[in-house]
Amino acid sequence: MEYSGKGDPARSLALLWRTSERTSRKGKPDLSVDRIVRAAIEVADSEGLQALSMRRVADRLGVGTMSLYTYVPGKPELLDVMLDTVYGETARPEEVPGGWRERLELIARENWALYLRHPWLLQVATSRPVLGPNVTAKYDYELRAVDGIGLTDVEMDSVITLVTGFVHGTARGAVEASQAESQTGMTDEQWWAAHAPFFGRIADASRFPTAARVGQAAGEALGGSYSPEHAFEFGLRRVLDGIQVLVDRRGGTT
Repeated sequence: MEYSGKGDPARSLALLWRTSERTSRKGKPDLSVDRIVRAAIEVADSEGLQALSMRRVADRLGVGTMSLYTYVPGKPELLDVMLDTVYGETARPEEVPGGWRERLELIARENWALYLRHPWLLQVATSRPVLGPNVTAKYDYELRAVDGIGLTDVEMDSVITLVTGFVHGTARGAVEASQAESQTGMTDEQWWAAHAPFFGRIADASRFPTAARVGQAAGEALGGSYSPEHAFEFGLRRVLDGIQVLVDRRGGTT
């Protein structure tokens, strides 16, 4: 697990907001903060966050490791800019047909897609937020989805935390499920086939009647023991239903 905000705060903020970006020297490869960050994201996307290092990024760019430090103080600051950069990918249309539910649903789906594109995001703890331009713009946009519907400022923040936290949890399950085959060398079908004889011995319907009944029904409906897509769709509806109760109590509008 990595942590955001580990770097020098002054250097991180200068890098995030590009207030003191260096320019490449004559005769040197055409480097920039943006190019370095893009290469770092490519490394994390293709090889995982555990593979990320200043040396690995330099290798991808075909330059010496020390040349990166002209632009980026170190890996902690680089990680902060990586986070801020990918958070800038989420769509933020000004007009969304419908009301607050549709706006929150779009936010949830954009965050879901972001995690699936960049699974390494799930390996970064962000309790100390990256105070970059994209993170700030994303937070502002998400808050505006529930602005003016009768909630207090604290409730607005809590609603966004609830929705994005739900997406984070379900996305983790989706990524783990997708990586299971590559990590174990066995598909879900192969795993179930290998374990089926043992389940037959322990799945005593007379001893565990509810588990046997519900497990069978869920397995048949979902095509397996777990469906990330179903978990996301079902859970999102229930989260929005719960927020609807709060909005109704406040006498809010769309």
